[in-house]
Amino acid sequence: MIEVQSLRKSYGTKTVLDGVDLTVRAGTVTALLGPNGAGKTTTVNILSTLVRPDDGTARVNGFDVVREPGAVRAAIGLTGQFSAVDTLLTGEENLLLMARLRHLGAKGSKARVAELLEQFDLVEAARKPLATYSGGMQRRLDLAMTLVSTPSVIFLDEPTTGLDPRSRHTMWDIVRGLVADGTTVLLTTQQLEEADQLADRIAVLDGGRIVAEGTPAELKRLVPGGHIQLQFADAAALATAADLLDGSTRDDASLTLSVPSDGGVEALRSVLDRLAAARLDVDDLSIHTPDLDDVFFALTGSDTKGTNS
Repeated sequence: MIEVQSLRKSYGTKTVLDGVDLTVRAGTVTALLGPNGAGKTTTVNILSTLVRPDDGTARVNGFDVVREPGAVRAAIGLTGQFSAVDTLLTGEENLLLMARLRHLGAKGSKARVAELLEQFDLVEAARKPLATYSGGMQRRLDLAMTLVSTPSVIFLDEPTTGLDPRSRHTMWDIVRGLVADGTTVLLTTQQLEEADQLADRIAVLDGGRIVAEGTPAELKRLVPGGHIQLQFADAAALATAADLLDGSTRDDASLTLSVPSDGGVEALRSVLDRLAAARLDVDDLSIHTPDLDDVFFALTGSDTKGTNS
């Protein structure tokens, strides 16, 4: 649904995108993860035809963003970093305005607005002024406005910025529902948990380049520090296992052994097979892999722990 090749964009002497390649499959969520200034929003602006690239190609739903911008706009929806709702109108009026701009007609507009108000749990607040809406409600309304024309591709630019945990989880559930219905989502975020929860694939953008790409599990395996922790019943079994498993680290006080591992099935099977061959029983086992915080820090040199923007 989205194909990007050698995308470049500069503002004066500042290079924002420096040869970005990206492919997003239909009916999936791809997260663009990166620090401030990495080029995430610029990428979304180019794909949504708001900004023209300096070089490279980008196609959305089969249409070129430069040569066929009208066809691209007809296929997409965009929810930016900040709610684009009109605070002088009610929620229902905001949706009706968007429906009319999308040329749905009076009857079609009314039906679609009623459907969206129900879907986003805004029926009771539909005719109330937006001053009475919480931040989460305004964000849900903003996304509902994006969906008025049932786009096949949706760009979400840091959609949960500033939301409380409950509102954030509500937005995640909405996104999951959209993808289950076949919508393709490109999500930009600095929320590592958000990328981990929602994304089928993650592309890490830093300094205008994609520095890594893969599933969340694949990216976590790029970072050293993963291990299998084994606990034994007695010191004798622990000592035997430590001699058997090269590179392992033992803790005599807790009777545990830490064995370096990439977290994969084959690595686990190898360890268990060697223990079984030596007739060693394991009381407890756990697998520890680096999280996306570790991945982000290793790939970009930025630590986002505690970051909410």
